[in-house]
Amino acid sequence: MTDVRSVDPRTGEATEVVAQETTPEEVALLCERALAAAPELDALGRTGRAALLRALADALEARRDDLVAVADRETALGPTRLNGELTRTAFQLRLFAEVLDDGGYLEAAIDHAGDTAMGPRPDLRRMLVPLGPVAVFGASNFPLAFSVPGGDTASALAAGCPVVIKAHGSHPATARLCFEVLVEAAGKAGAPEGTFGLVHGVQGGADLVAHPAIRAVGFTGSVSGGHALLRIIEQRPDPIPFFGELSSLNPVVVTPAAAGERGERIGGELVGSFTMGAGQFCTKPGLVFVPSGDAGRAVVEAMTAAVHDTGAQVLLNEGIADTYGRTAADLADLPDVETLARGGAEGPGFTATPLLLGTSATALPAEVTEECFGPVAVVVRYDGEDELFGALATLPSSLTATILRGEGETELPLAVSERLRARAGRLVYDGYPTGVAVSWAQHHGGPWPSTNSQHTSVGTSAIRRFLRPVTWQNAPVEVLPAELTDDYTGIARRVDGTLRLP
Repeated sequence: MTDVRSVDPRTGEATEVVAQETTPEEVALLCERALAAAPELDALGRTGRAALLRALADALEARRDDLVAVADRETALGPTRLNGELTRTAFQLRLFAEVLDDGGYLEAAIDHAGDTAMGPRPDLRRMLVPLGPVAVFGASNFPLAFSVPGGDTASALAAGCPVVIKAHGSHPATARLCFEVLVEAAGKAGAPEGTFGLVHGVQGGADLVAHPAIRAVGFTGSVSGGHALLRIIEQRPDPIPFFGELSSLNPVVVTPAAAGERGERIGGELVGSFTMGAGQFCTKPGLVFVPSGDAGRAVVEAMTAAVHDTGAQVLLNEGIADTYGRTAADLADLPDVETLARGGAEGPGFTATPLLLGTSATALPAEVTEECFGPVAVVVRYDGEDELFGALATLPSSLTATILRGEGETELPLAVSERLRARAGRLVYDGYPTGVAVSWAQHHGGPWPSTNSQHTSVGTSAIRRFLRPVTWQNAPVEVLPAELTDDYTGIARRVDGTLRLP
């Protein structure tokens, strides 16, 4: 059996053996327990699952100091960032409890029997029900908010689906501690055994996706990792939904008016955004369009100075550090790319030198339009709207696209918005894409390759991924869910075509 080791990225040294990689037999047992737990978790009902989610949030916050300390040791993300991430994670659990309280996510509809223009209609009652056990893959860059207790887990539990989590190798000790906290709290809240499972190792993850009990997969990671899981799913006798967040460039357009008004400030803020978390955010702005000539000079000079003043940054693991080093060097060596600034030199552990590169909209190499995980960004100078629009047309799709406008400016921002809306899931104005609020109106997706689905793990619509519709036709009242009985008034429903509020 292979040891699962916890590594300190600041030194590159292993600090403890956390577990053994999960065997195929152990994976199968976890999946079978999740399958057995599914009816009981569903039977808790919306009220029971809401109480469960709130209990999980309370339990995580009660162990805040321990969780942050372990996560910092394994990721080097720092206590400030990790405390904020834990707060976000608890907030997200409680938000999905509110989703359950509201009940609108069920999309309950009743059409009573009667005559229609097409002839007699039977009694039809429809709502969404849980899919069954879900596999969730923890992300390297969010050990708390996109891993064991993250958005995929919260939305799946809210839907009524047990969760078997594949721990990320960058922070196995954090995954283990989070798992222990959640299992204890779930038991006290009345959740069935098997509500949670934890898997370690690459092969364990593959076995998890292949197991017939698993009904959907949530994944945050690389395009290559996503393709590998999709191949496993395609080989199943019953292919299942795969919800992947994979790659994102997140372009930023600085208009000439914005550059003229506050160019120096924009430059400093952009560097703060693309080096945040050592450039390991899925929403990192990787490509910045700046007007050429005097209009954009202040932006570029401020970015250059800020990168020079930024020290070496610690990356999450050896693989990310090696890939960043190779990719950044390859980008800097491209014929049409210049190195504008380098930050502090690399040190011990998995460190990386921040890097700012430059090119033009007319020469824009395809290589710089691909995501590079780490503290690097590329400035693209454009001369006029035609050059800008031509370059935007060549970009891959992203989670976000950002437009920095001048005071009261509307015409160019509108034209840019129209071109970027088809290529992004979130349009950001006069701000920066790093930092994703958790709310009812939030969306954290985008066309391929940023994601492969309409709903992802941030925002309340995330629950929709783990539900499927069922219609009861001419059903006796005894077999109906409470939400579909005539006298139920606890949630909004569409009855005979009319929306009725609770």
